[in-house]
Amino acid sequence: MRKPEPLKLGVAPTRRVIFSIEEAARQKRLIESKLKALGVDIVTIDSVNPEGLIFSRNHVEPALEVFRREKVDALFIPHVNFGTEDATARLARDLGKPTLLWGPRDAAPLPDGSRDRDTQCGLFATSKILRRMNVPFSYIVNSAPDSTVFERGVTNFVAAAAAVKAFRHARIGQVSTRPAAFWTMMINEGELLERWGIEVVPATLSDILRAAQKMLDGQDPALAQQVKWIRDNFEVGSADEADLAKVAAFKLALVHWADEACLDGIALQCWSALQQDFGIFPCFVHGLVTDEAVPVACETDIHGALASFMVQEAVGRKTATFFADLTVRHPADENAELLWHCGPFPPSLACECGQRKLSGHYMAGKKPPLAVGEWQVRGGPISVIRFDGDHGQYKLFLGHGVGTDGPFTRGTYVWLKVGNWPLWEERLIRGPYVHHVVCVHGRVAPALYEACRFLGIEPDCVEPTEAEIQAWLRGEPWPGEAK
Repeated sequence: MRKPEPLKLGVAPTRRVIFSIEEAARQKRLIESKLKALGVDIVTIDSVNPEGLIFSRNHVEPALEVFRREKVDALFIPHVNFGTEDATARLARDLGKPTLLWGPRDAAPLPDGSRDRDTQCGLFATSKILRRMNVPFSYIVNSAPDSTVFERGVTNFVAAAAAVKAFRHARIGQVSTRPAAFWTMMINEGELLERWGIEVVPATLSDILRAAQKMLDGQDPALAQQVKWIRDNFEVGSADEADLAKVAAFKLALVHWADEACLDGIALQCWSALQQDFGIFPCFVHGLVTDEAVPVACETDIHGALASFMVQEAVGRKTATFFADLTVRHPADENAELLWHCGPFPPSLACECGQRKLSGHYMAGKKPPLAVGEWQVRGGPISVIRFDGDHGQYKLFLGHGVGTDGPFTRGTYVWLKVGNWPLWEERLIRGPYVHHVVCVHGRVAPALYEACRFLGIEPDCVEPTEAEIQAWLRGEPWPGEAK
């Protein structure tokens, strides 16, 4: 696995010479201070000229040199008075990173009738040239640096840029082929590489099992520690030491491979060769590895693993993702659906009130082999995401719901309440999607919606709608929430 690196935001404030230099400098200081207070890791252009501002095309190459040397992941162009559109547009085009456009709201004219900024007017100019140069950009409505709109916009853009960084050049490990019956898991690996630099790193199941068996044969000390940790943290019933050791060995083998191959996620053929060749189900292991920031997707779902990694980075690894089947509708609620899978949801997400149980697979006969997790994950706001495509067209499904009460079921699960489930169902059926979705606690649709601008992916917003996301980014509340 690759170690996380904080997202670096290149900040290139811009002014125009006919407006107040002093006011431009004051706004620059104010904005950079606010960004630091929000916890953003910024790279300035203070070395480019004494003002640390862009106001000439001669500043573009020195600024590019700074940002490339510091390996910034995104670009922010605050207009501290009118701004210089040709220079900033060239900078954004040549840097080729997600770009954010904004300027502080202008004050009233001075007593003599003059104005020292005209920031809004400059934003109209720059946005036109960015379009001319085919540079995609995000935008925060002209607002004060201490406003909710600005804070929301910056935080959302940073999350979007993190998602873009994760998606581009991701490395997804593939263990074995897709299950033969699962035509839904077909992907175009070459297209992923050509369009986004995404690498699929294959391994045979025997590669991983050989590494796991080596640990078992050598009685690796890490194996005993892992087994003890499982016994200490989960209800394991009558599971014997040999079976737990196999589960632990498989988990350690996957983590070692992820480290060695610098993987960002894993798509694994979880049945049926693994059960025949090693005598375990890996569902529980999926959750353990996902909790270590290498999300694992079931049934060799490459698109699912890729989306899981993107979502994980968009939320700053503050919570784990979980990989779910869309399975059945709620028996008593027309707008609720079961998010479920055999047992791979990360244990860090389990409800505090319930037990975390490790069992054999309850669908595998009288003596089911280990190991699946059995627990309900916590509720609250939940985002549901699916990246998929066909015929060369790719979409990102985006939806928000909330955990709700529902019947007990085996495996790992949570019931999801949405505003209009029939609408969700129809969109999922009609779109290029399958039965798998990536879920995460919180509301990440706005960040992923913005990420789509820079990835050439069509956002498919169901609830909230695209108009509702845009309104939220302008500072309005979500539907149903008080202002």
